[in-house]
Amino acid sequence: MLSRAARSTSRTLVPALGSLASRQKHSLPDLPYDYGALEPHINAQIMQLHHSKHHATYVNNLNAIEEKYLEALEKGDITTQVALQPGLKFNGGGHINHSIFWTNLSPKGGGEPKGELLEAIKRDFGSFDKFKEKLTTVSVGVQGSGWGWLGFSKEQGRLQIAACFNQDPLQGTTGLIPLLGIDVWEHAYYLQYKNVRPDYLKAIWNVINWENVTERYMACKK
Repeated sequence: MLSRAARSTSRTLVPALGSLASRQKHSLPDLPYDYGALEPHINAQIMQLHHSKHHATYVNNLNAIEEKYLEALEKGDITTQVALQPGLKFNGGGHINHSIFWTNLSPKGGGEPKGELLEAIKRDFGSFDKFKEKLTTVSVGVQGSGWGWLGFSKEQGRLQIAACFNQDPLQGTTGLIPLLGIDVWEHAYYLQYKNVRPDYLKAIWNVINWENVTERYMACKK
């Protein structure tokens, strides 16, 4: 006979597993602009491959791994659950990061933010130019593949700059809420800028969607 605690756990797990089984699969988000809209700063070939091939691969892999994880969870197979964790982190992070990245860019972007975000940048970094220089330096300095991020710390109530390797998601690994991400994997720029990452970083500031970054900042302050 099950103990009261065991019966309670069983009742809790059954609906949870049912919820997992009925979950909707992740899908590749549409871009809010055409592949060639960010030219000349990021060309159409890069955008098409980056979105329709690389991001799509993360989405497909994430769905496949989650199916395997669900099966392992239903079987109580902890070993398999643990073995799938790196794939969940990599592909899940890739999906999260790119979904933010596309909205952080705009053919009408560039310049400087306005209002509360600009004031917060000045408060936490001294000036917009100093912020821009620091995020550029951190992003250029990522060894291998990864991301440069502007994030918000709810605990400190301040903006922070961070680098994440591979597809590690910012919030899941640092606790910072992502506001602006710069992809420095070579697939984000190599076809246009070859191995000269600083040139890509110089160009991308021309298409930063400060309206989107500001919306994210205002939302996380609530």
